[in-house]
Amino acid sequence: MKIHEYQGKALFAKAGVPVPRGIVAKTPADAARAFEELGGKLAVVKSQIHAGGRGKGRFKEHPDQPGVVLVRSADEARQHAERMLGSTLVTIQTGDEGKRVDVLYVEEGLDIARELYLGVVVDRGAGGPVLMVSSEGGMEIEEVAKHTPEKIFREPVDAAWGLHPFQARRLAYRLGLDAEAVKSAEKFLPQVCRFFVDNDCSLTEINPLVVTGDGKLLALDAKISFDDNALYRHPEFKELRDLSEENESEVRAAAAGLSYVKLEGNIGCLVNGAGLAMSTMDIIKLHGGEPANFLDVGGGANVDQVTEAFRIILDDKNVRAVLVNIFGGIMKCDTIVEALLDAYEKVGFNIPLVVRLEGTNVEKARKLLGESGRDIITATDLTDAAKKVVATL
Repeated sequence: MKIHEYQGKALFAKAGVPVPRGIVAKTPADAARAFEELGGKLAVVKSQIHAGGRGKGRFKEHPDQPGVVLVRSADEARQHAERMLGSTLVTIQTGDEGKRVDVLYVEEGLDIARELYLGVVVDRGAGGPVLMVSSEGGMEIEEVAKHTPEKIFREPVDAAWGLHPFQARRLAYRLGLDAEAVKSAEKFLPQVCRFFVDNDCSLTEINPLVVTGDGKLLALDAKISFDDNALYRHPEFKELRDLSEENESEVRAAAAGLSYVKLEGNIGCLVNGAGLAMSTMDIIKLHGGEPANFLDVGGGANVDQVTEAFRIILDDKNVRAVLVNIFGGIMKCDTIVEALLDAYEKVGFNIPLVVRLEGTNVEKARKLLGESGRDIITATDLTDAAKKVVATL
């Protein structure tokens, strides 16, 4: 689950991670008042969407308007807010469709001496969290890794003990911080790592992490994602979720107990098991097709779930054919076919449907399909299924 920058900074502040002062604005008048309340000569008006690259992004309706602007008066804050609110911001991470901006964050201006990068992620190779820092703040870390990987420094984080002081000092020295900034880093870096672990994050990124003129480290940004599987431990995070920022089909699928991710292809996939779903997408691409989604109905799918899965797939206007790939283990093949046929009747198909079955009671299931009288293409194995569904396009 992702949250907005202003929400992340509120959580940072609560956890003792230093952040600049800021005020949420939902109207142009709010933005003007926020500038006055902050009381400085300079402020930053930031678009709040679940995507990075906002400063370099541009609005569809106002091509000259970036997603993040410096303002020097309340009136200037109001004018920019009028253009930003309700408009569609396109960044490198949103794609061409962009995201509508409904909330702004007005933040105090700072005396910035340096901009750094900080990110904490789960590293499977290291078997735990890893803290990454770089001197290249404000840049996309993927580009830094590609062109100047030597500027990225990493330290493993002990999930129980956190980041040790010597690790924080080592990273600070590698970044070339002066003595005052090193002192700030010794406190700041462990705090962020503890925040990551305590809140079951999958990503905590600060880009840029700034060093002020007096040597203090502050989080000028906050990009935070939580591990969905751990949200039951944090019921307070429920109110932070912004469904308008999420894909509607993915929200529907989650409500039905399905694992669904929308993709850009035209072959819908309904599969039981995450690994099998990944293999299904791979083999579709191998034979010249493009999967339209990842969809795992799980091992215990019922009629209602299969029906909703078909509806979600068919609501995607790009889908021109559907491949159902079922391995009957816990869930028997004939039970799946009964649910499939029932869902077929309820949803109605006007595009090709290819079904591949294997596992428990597979012969009984194939017989049910053959006697159903439905216009369903059957396949003997996964390669056969992929070839047949691609051939229908």
